[in-house]
Amino acid sequence: MMSEIFEERLEKVEQRISAACEKTGRERDSITLLAVSKTKPPEAVREAAACGLRLFGENRIQEAQAKIPMCPAGLEWHLIGHLQTNKAKVAARYFQMIHSVDSLKLLQALENHASVTLPVLLQVNISGEAAKFGMKPDEVAGVIEAANQMSKCEVHGLMTIPPFSPDPEKTRVHFSNLRKLRDQLQSETGTPLPELSMGMSHDLEVAIEEGSTWVRIGTDLFGTR
Repeated sequence: MMSEIFEERLEKVEQRISAACEKTGRERDSITLLAVSKTKPPEAVREAAACGLRLFGENRIQEAQAKIPMCPAGLEWHLIGHLQTNKAKVAARYFQMIHSVDSLKLLQALENHASVTLPVLLQVNISGEAAKFGMKPDEVAGVIEAANQMSKCEVHGLMTIPPFSPDPEKTRVHFSNLRKLRDQLQSETGTPLPELSMGMSHDLEVAIEEGSTWVRIGTDLFGTR
């Protein structure tokens, strides 16, 4: 019964992604769905994996350390929550991609501990909210330039978490501004930045319309937390 419920949820999310792609003339395979499994037990991950999902997002290092070994092999884990520098060693071990690098200090710590190439996204506080993690837009170019001298960490793009609004249209300006910043940084640094991680359950359509390549979906797949 539970797998049927999950399949229905996944189908609805896929329909929304496909409709947004069609509206903007984008190919469906230009969007990667990241299933956000934070706070959910290994059983929920196994159910999602049985439905074909392979990419999972976690917020907290301690939770991920306990959960990942109990989940099916062959899955890919992405860290999407705030990462303290002193947890970089553990993060580099457990995760195949970090979406939430918010300082040069953290990037350097990941570089020191990564044993293989580690793709990262730089988290930008594009809205300027005091309570949000993320770099200021004018700090990002310098971090990209530093990353270009590293041998393990590779910056693949940007990530942001806009202020929550029940009206998805109110998040559009933040997604648009992140895309514009990405375009500007590509021009300034000469560094390809193909990925934009933005958009969640309630605003994925707007994010895709504004150029997102990763949507981070938790509630609409796994239910309320």
